[in-house]
Amino acid sequence: MGLQWMMLGYVVAAEVVVSVLITLPSPRPLKATLVSFVSLILNPSMFILPFASFQLLDIYWKNEHRLMCSGETCTASERDRYEKSIFKAQRNVILCCSACILYWCIYRICKFHKEIQRMEEIEKRAKEE
Repeated sequence: MGLQWMMLGYVVAAEVVVSVLITLPSPRPLKATLVSFVSLILNPSMFILPFASFQLLDIYWKNEHRLMCSGETCTASERDRYEKSIFKAQRNVILCCSACILYWCIYRICKFHKEIQRMEEIEKRAKEE
């Protein structure tokens, strides 16, 4: 189970790096090349959306069927273990949501950049005529 979260963490880190790279100011040819490369990668990397959604469903199901540790019947170690599992679940929910949101942001940034390029080409053609 830890391998899934490690993989999701690496994907989120890669998404952060890509989003920073495509939003930093850079020369036009470099930016166009980078955005076109990222656009090519976006389609195969869409697997992260169903994967993160499945992980969210798994967290929800485990949360609904978790044994409650409250009252005087719990020992201190059981209560600590329960709280630790709650904190891990919260961290994992944040990780899943950030993976989906970052993917969407990268997609929209690339789409906006392509739209801007298309409009610039239309404007250039209109000026030439």
